[in-house]
Amino acid sequence: MIETAGEPPKVENATVHKVRSVRAVGTRAVLAELSGTQDVLALQALLLERPLPGQQDVLAAAETVLVKADSPASARRIAARLLQLDLTAPVQLDGGLIVIDTVYDGEDLAEVGRLTGLGKEGVIAAHSGQVWTVAFAGFAPGFGYMVGENQQLEVPRRSSPRTAVPAGSVALAGNYSAVYPRRSPGGWQLIGHTSARMWDLGRDQPALAAPGHRVQFRQVRDAVTLGTEPVAEKAAAPAAENAGTAPQPAGGDVARGLRIVSPGIQSLIQDLGRHGHSGLGVSAAGALDRASLRRANRLVGNAPGAAGIETVAIETVAGGLKIQAVADQVLAVTGAPSALSIESAPDSAGETWHRAVLMATPFALLDGETLSLGAPQSGFRSYLAVRGGVDAALVLGSRSTDTMSGIGPAPLAAGEVLAAGGEAESGVVGAPELQPDYPGAGVTVLDVVPGPRADWFDQAALDSFTAQDWSVLPQSNRVGMRLDGTPLQRSRQGELPSEGTVAGALQVPPEGLPVLFLADHPITGGYPVIAVVVDSQLDLAAQVPIGGKIRFRWAESAAAEPEATEHRTTEHATTEEEASN
Repeated sequence: MIETAGEPPKVENATVHKVRSVRAVGTRAVLAELSGTQDVLALQALLLERPLPGQQDVLAAAETVLVKADSPASARRIAARLLQLDLTAPVQLDGGLIVIDTVYDGEDLAEVGRLTGLGKEGVIAAHSGQVWTVAFAGFAPGFGYMVGENQQLEVPRRSSPRTAVPAGSVALAGNYSAVYPRRSPGGWQLIGHTSARMWDLGRDQPALAAPGHRVQFRQVRDAVTLGTEPVAEKAAAPAAENAGTAPQPAGGDVARGLRIVSPGIQSLIQDLGRHGHSGLGVSAAGALDRASLRRANRLVGNAPGAAGIETVAIETVAGGLKIQAVADQVLAVTGAPSALSIESAPDSAGETWHRAVLMATPFALLDGETLSLGAPQSGFRSYLAVRGGVDAALVLGSRSTDTMSGIGPAPLAAGEVLAAGGEAESGVVGAPELQPDYPGAGVTVLDVVPGPRADWFDQAALDSFTAQDWSVLPQSNRVGMRLDGTPLQRSRQGELPSEGTVAGALQVPPEGLPVLFLADHPITGGYPVIAVVVDSQLDLAAQVPIGGKIRFRWAESAAAEPEATEHRTTEHATTEEEASN
């Protein structure tokens, strides 16, 4: 959930260009390690031009290329093939020049001056006095890792990242500079801010500064005023917090669908995500419990990936999600088991009546009737599907809301009307289905495989990682689950160059408390990943509630992943044998 940068890219003079080594990242991705930026860009270009069998996505970073696969078997084949590739000649980065007006007033400016020995004015002069080149994208859409002409401003990341960095913040970490495209968590050193819009889906090229572009930061004193000098080949437009959100259809034009009476805590439109856009800094997003969304769609006769509503199922004073039918609808609710109550539309005498419907069962919601989701008995997220799917605007091929980047529909609001689309693929609805057991008061066991950076921890830390119960903190969200427990100590000092990561990765910041990445995670990270939850258990992880307990267990085989894994919940371990599992 926290992006980070590390060592600067290296200039290569070697005549042989090969992948140095390949590390597994969970069960469905591999990380190719290379000698520096030129080989990274060459491998990325090669894989994009001639994809390997089973390849789904490619993400370049400082000294690595992450390749995601469609199955564990494909990941193993890709790993072997990467080591055999001859890389092409070095890629030349020669894009246009972008001038970004910047106010140097960042909270960490004085600290950067101390760390570099330059002082505040020296930092400003060094930052604005050189041309930066965007080497690669990562963390979030529009977040470009820029390499300078020298290493005067090389500084470490903050030991404890901020939970929210304002949009437009100009920052440093390692030997990189970047601009935060929107408000988000972050661990970089903040030296200033700009109003430049770094990401805008309304442009032909959404990223203002894409890989290959050169960037000049120009100091302005007070309010940021866009420059008009001819030195800029591309002008920076003012920033906007919602630049990543596509326009939505007007609610008044919806003839059939669902009206949001009450959105509950957090109700979002989700499908199975937008895959293949890592190069733009865009994560997959999508439903956290994919099996539950598929089940809900299957019950109403939709395609598996049709958009539905994901809602956090917790009891509040305001209650949970409540929706009203606009014309007759067929619905199903899956996920965290809750009481489902339907209130009829008032009759001619103004009277209403109630009826209950079952989870994981298709049912009719007639025009004007209102469905209410009650408090869950277990689990954390519920999924509502409407026959035909929710007809929201497509953004990069998906209707999902990405809370990290701001891409996709905004969170649902009272009074909003969602149109039902045409994604039903069956003429009939499905039969009622059994749901798995969902996490409750016990300890949820998640199988993990060693992370690509497990070697940053000694055996004592690895044993501590699996021997204790980790508590899910309230700061957790769709980006990642923050865990509390006995901190893990690294056995290696220094900074890790920023590299691609995946949902399920357990990243360990210097403070030693792991963060479990979920669907909206940043696509790159610079804290070592000690382990990765096997892909088939991410649905289970998504259902662990705030305050719930998680115990990690090394999977018996890192090479094999079952097609489906049942949700498992145990009580707290009371024996030495149980504690070691």
